[in-house]
Amino acid sequence: MTPLLSLEEAQIRLLRLAEPLATEILPVGASLGRYLASPVVARRSQPPADLSSMDGYAIGGPGPWRIIGESRGGAPFSGTVRNGEAVRISTGAVLPAGCDRILIQEHAERGGDELSLTSQMPAAGQHIRRAGFDFASGETLMGAGTLIGPAQIALILASGARIVTTRHKPRVTFIDCGDELAADPENCLPHQIPASNGAMLAALAANIPCETRQIGPVPDTLSALGEAFEAAGDSDLIVTSGGASVGDHDLIRPALAEWGAEIDFWRVAIKPGKPLLVARRDRQVILGLPGNPVSSFVTGYLFMLPLLRHLSGAKEPLPLRLMCRAGRDLPATGPRREFLRAIIEGSTVTPLLEQDSSALLALARANALIERPENSGEVKAGTDVPVYLIRNG
Repeated sequence: MTPLLSLEEAQIRLLRLAEPLATEILPVGASLGRYLASPVVARRSQPPADLSSMDGYAIGGPGPWRIIGESRGGAPFSGTVRNGEAVRISTGAVLPAGCDRILIQEHAERGGDELSLTSQMPAAGQHIRRAGFDFASGETLMGAGTLIGPAQIALILASGARIVTTRHKPRVTFIDCGDELAADPENCLPHQIPASNGAMLAALAANIPCETRQIGPVPDTLSALGEAFEAAGDSDLIVTSGGASVGDHDLIRPALAEWGAEIDFWRVAIKPGKPLLVARRDRQVILGLPGNPVSSFVTGYLFMLPLLRHLSGAKEPLPLRLMCRAGRDLPATGPRREFLRAIIEGSTVTPLLEQDSSALLALARANALIERPENSGEVKAGTDVPVYLIRNG
């Protein structure tokens, strides 16, 4: 039997199967959650001139001073300040010519147009934001593959751009597979279970801008699976749940073969999630995830999300791994990489007692996965362990 792929080998092979999608141009305000397809280069400097960082007075030379005008946001002082003169200035206003420091209003005493110092003389350049200190015209501010969040939207607009180049949204179809699945959770017979994996996986992908649809539940027949694949024929990614293992009724592999898809790899050395299947048909990638909900969630997190980020143009599509202190002893592991449902509280992560791959209650309570290397020894409480965040809050 073919050896199981390691997690890293499987992730690399999956990402190599597909190229990022074609580019499109969007208004900056509509780009939240997308990834840059080309660098952002500043068309202007920020700030465009020397500005005051405090409310006070722009002063010329040593005092006392005579106030000759005002500089405020959007209305700079147009003249030149000479020794013994001052201009009232607001935070963010342009520094008048002839001034090299700001006297903040807490350190000043004003009587009519006369101004005097009540504290130590400010140093040259104090309380001044120099032109271009944030960024200069022509500077590359963000590279291709950068995730566009709220701060990035502000930066792109501040750079002087109103449009941005990103990638098209991936089109994803989720297919629930299995004779035991009921479409209506309120009308579920004793021999059935409500179909929930497709909705769970769609929700898992919701933070990545995608065009999604769900098909199923689909019966365990080659013809029904073939019809489902045909219905998903315009998708960039097809994600199935169930039917990818070795049972008599696990028909995803033969159904894909009949449909013309080629299996790239099957089975990965992880727990839960061993019977992961990856195939391709022309430009389409098919992810066959296990039917047990925890296995489906874990493989969706480790494989589906990185692929969607890759299709969307992410520079770093793999999930971020953190280190936290183990809240209790962790047992030794076997020959597969293990992912334990756990709860992070502060800087401590504690695995839940229930780790069965069908246990949805424990999965819903968890906000993290503890990664345990294959063939590793027992870990004592207080030891740092690698962790993936799967839920905030």
